[in-house]
Amino acid sequence: MARSTKEEALETRARILDAAEQVFHERGVSHTSLADVAKAADVTRGAIYWHFKNKGDLFDAMCDRVRLPMEAVLEESAGAHVIDPLGQFLRSGVYVLTMAATDERCRKVFDIIFNKCEFADHDDPILVRQRECHVDGMLRIEQIIGNAISRGQLPATLDVRQACLMMHATFSGLLTDWFFSPDSFDLVKDGERILSAAQYALSAPSMQLTEMAPSTAG
Repeated sequence: MARSTKEEALETRARILDAAEQVFHERGVSHTSLADVAKAADVTRGAIYWHFKNKGDLFDAMCDRVRLPMEAVLEESAGAHVIDPLGQFLRSGVYVLTMAATDERCRKVFDIIFNKCEFADHDDPILVRQRECHVDGMLRIEQIIGNAISRGQLPATLDVRQACLMMHATFSGLLTDWFFSPDSFDLVKDGERILSAAQYALSAPSMQLTEMAPSTAG
C-alpha cells in the first residue's frame, strides 16, 4: 500500500530539518541559504517553501525539535503545584545540561545557537525569536522563584528581578562557556554544583530588597 501523502510530507519536512541542522552547523546560519539546505536535503527550494515561510521559520522549527521538550520540563517546574520548586528547578536544569552534553541533536543545535549565529541586522527574525525565548525563560524562572518564596524556600524579601538575572546568567553562562570550550569543565557535574551554589546564594543578604548599600560617609 502506498504511503499517505501526509506521511510523505512529514518525512520530507524531517529531512529538511535534518539538513538544515547539518548545514547551519557546518557553515553558520548567516552563510547558509535555503538553496544550500535544499541541496543537502535533496529537495527543491519549492519543497522548503511548502513547509517553511523563510530561513527564520526553518531555523525556529529546527530549534523547536530540541527546545520544546526542554521547555516542557522547565514549564512543569514552574507550576504552582510543585512542592519543592528549587529542587525541581535544579533537577530540570541538570536535565537540560545533560541533554546538551550527551544528546547529539541537542548538542548540535545548542552549538548552532551559541556559536554559529552571526547577526548583522538588529531586526533579524532569528535574533528577534531568540530574544523572545530569552524573555520566556526569564518569566519561567520568575514563576519558579515566586513559588519558592511562597513555599518558604526563599526569603520573602528576595529581590526577584535580581534573582532571575543571576539564575539565568548562571545557566546560560555555563552553556556558553562549555560550547566555547567543551574540554574546560564537566558541564553536568560542575554545572550541577554551580547551579546549586547559585540557588543557595539567593538567600544572601545582598540579594534582598532590604539590603542597604554600605555608607561612604567619613
